[in-house]
Amino acid sequence: MGIIKPDTLINDTETLCDVPPHSPAGKKPSPILSPAPFNIMSDRLKNVSADEVTRRLQEETSDKGYILAKMDEVAAWAQAGSLWPMTFGLACCAVEMMHTAASRYDLDRIGTVFRPSPRQSDLMIVAGTLTNKMAPAFRKVYDQMAEPRYVLSMGSCANGGGYYHYSYAVTRGCDRIVPVDVYVPGCPPTAEALLYGIMLLQKKIRSQGTRMITR
Repeated sequence: MGIIKPDTLINDTETLCDVPPHSPAGKKPSPILSPAPFNIMSDRLKNVSADEVTRRLQEETSDKGYILAKMDEVAAWAQAGSLWPMTFGLACCAVEMMHTAASRYDLDRIGTVFRPSPRQSDLMIVAGTLTNKMAPAFRKVYDQMAEPRYVLSMGSCANGGGYYHYSYAVTRGCDRIVPVDVYVPGCPPTAEALLYGIMLLQKKIRSQGTRMITR
């Protein structure tokens, strides 16, 4: 997959990339693989549409009365469908983030509900310019989030500094502070672009499964 540099991004959902091959903060994200909700009956449903999956589930339930599935895949499917983002708007991109959550696009319908506390959140949408002064507070809020946690970088400023890349006061990319899972390009990105970025993150979670916390 090609990587789009933040300073050359355009406002187009077709140019969205999922994740870079490495992250300066130390985490190496996995690429997006299967679009299936969860793979019941082994690999036979990987390339099957959602309607076909639903039909087969109904047939299996009515025939046997139960469904066989892998626990980690079911957990990943449930987690992908119930992302709770931290309300963290830094600049003008936050207006587009509010637009995505409003009635026209309605993030609630895909299980994405904004929370006012990092203790209840598992996704942080970095919407806007991250300054060096805000960076310590930004990292502190990230550390307070529940695990497994994810970060979506929204807009050119969050991706790499944007118009303010050479400013002494601006952090040149939020991935210098926290590991980022999905980058959404644009200045600002449209509501459709953010919605598509969240859907890419859902696919990533479903494909790689849940993260086990060992500490």
